Amino acid sequence: MTEKLYTMKEAMLFSQRIAQLSKALWKSVEKDWQQWIKPYDLNINEHHILTIAYHLNGASISDVAKFGVMHVSTAFNFSKKLEERGLLKFSKKESDKRNTYIQLTEEGEKVLLSLMETYDPDKNAAFSGAKPLRELYGKFPEIIEIMAIVRNIYGDDFMEIFEKSFSNIENDFIEAEGKLKKREIFLQESV
Repeated sequence: MTEKLYTMKEAMLFSQRIAQLSKALWKSVEKDWQQWIKPYDLNINEHHILTIAYHLNGASISDVAKFGVMHVSTAFNFSKKLEERGLLKFSKKESDKRNTYIQLTEEGEKVLLSLMETYDPDKNAAFSGAKPLRELYGKFPEIIEIMAIVRNIYGDDFMEIFEKSFSNIENDFIEAEGKLKKREIFLQESV
């Protein structure tokens, strides 16, 4: 038997601390997220699916479920609703008939880009809570320890997709007049 490097008390205190903090943070994030997407008649799962479809550019329902941290049936059912609204399209690949893939439609991309443009950091409690840290340290918290925990739970694939989505935002979008705009659209409008 291997010797534990922690006590039961340490284990329980850590587990309870992370549970309570996660619940409190999620409650705030959920409220802000719902308010942000409400004018577009979307729920959190639908918005998350649109975002995943955008960043993965042709994701399987299994990928959506994995990265969206939802059951496959939830990913499929909400994707179906988005398809009915004309925001997503379903497809099968010739080389992979078993999996269903989703792709944003032009209308779906318009909705997603409009949502990004309407983001208001002042209406986001997590952002507001982190602002004093940025003012103090000159940067936002990197949350590297939380990312390490998530990596150990969900794996490297999850974190690769996670990082890809932020890299996409960093590379594909610019800030113009205090709003995020897709670089290629902004450049076309500027000409």
